[in-house]
Order: sequence, then C-alpha cells, then structure tokens
Amino acid sequence: MTDSENPHRAVQIARDEAPFVEPLRLGERLRGIRRTRRWTLEEVSRRTGVARSTLSRIENDQISPSFVVVQKLVIGLDIDLPQLLKRPSQPPRGNGRRDLTRCGQGQRHPTPTYEHELLGAQRMPKLMTPFKTRVRARSIEAFSDWVRHGGEEFLMVLEGSILFYSEDYEPLALEAGDSLYFDSDMGHAKVSRSEEDALVLSVCAPGEGT
Repeated sequence: MTDSENPHRAVQIARDEAPFVEPLRLGERLRGIRRTRRWTLEEVSRRTGVARSTLSRIENDQISPSFVVVQKLVIGLDIDLPQLLKRPSQPPRGNGRRDLTRCGQGQRHPTPTYEHELLGAQRMPKLMTPFKTRVRARSIEAFSDWVRHGGEEFLMVLEGSILFYSEDYEPLALEAGDSLYFDSDMGHAKVSRSEEDALVLSVCAPGEGT
C-alpha cells in the first residue's frame, strides 16, 4: 500500500509534495468540525494520520494543506469535501474578477466514494463553490454516514445515471441532463447506477452561519 492509499500514516508537509490547496483556507472549518465533535488534536491526528503539529498549524492558518493532507482529512474525519468549505465573509463585489478552469484541470480531491474536481479554485472569497464529482460508489452501504453540509446545493448529472439518497425522501433516479436543487444540511449521498462511473456537476452555496 502506498502512502497516498494509507490515510493512517503521518505525512510531512514539504516542498516536494503536491501543490498547496491555498484557496480552501481550511483552518477555521477544521477547528469547527473538531470542536463540534469534542475531539482533541491528538484524536484528529490518530484518525487522519496527520501529525498534531501539522493540524495545529492548519487550524491557525500558518500553513495551507497539500492535496495529500486534504485527502487524509476527508477520509479520516469521515466527511465529504463540501463539509470542509468555509463560507466567505463580506465577499467583494463589482470588481470584475474571473477564474478560468480548463477541462480536466481543476483541483482533484479523491475519496473512497467520490472523486471531486474543484472548479474556480483560485477565486476567493466567493459565494458559490462549483465542482465536478465522479461517482464511484455503487451501493449506499459504501457510506458510513450521510453527507451533510450547511446551505444549499444544485447538481446536474453530466454522464451516466445516479440514485440520489436522502434522509427525508425515497431514493431518486437521475439520468444525464436531470438536475436537482436541495438543502444540503439534509443528509444525502449519490450512487452510480450506470456501468461507468457517473459524472455530476454540483454548485454549493453556504447558508447563514456556515
């Protein structure tokens, strides 16, 4: 098993690692998740394989985590990528910013059930978080818990078909071209129904206080 496949092996943040995930600014969100679960830094370190000192520096915005570290946090904390996204405060408006993401060149964040590709990652702060998701899961049993994060989410199936599970509704089949808008603090999960992994475009907007 390689280092990238083993989420329980501590990693060192070094210059020769993958490029830093600067736009995410995960410190405040990571601290909030840890405190909500009443975990110490030592407990998070044990679950993720990320050194305690590294976790402390991330929480205090002293360093930006690499792709490898983000992957370990997502897997070790049993959360999905949007749960690490921080709501921007007082985003600037009317200054004509733009952020181009060429096809296949977004920031990739693989998990056991999904492979996310973050789009428009260089623009911070922003009101929406767009990303594409390659849905690997074939069964709801692949998820240990519901995915949930504050705010609202829009998704559209680009390729293949999925079953959309949620805690308040029966499973919903969605084909390529179908879309869904939902409250993302409702527990949810996506499972591919097609022979190939389904591809989904999602746009998340944070709610108040998230």
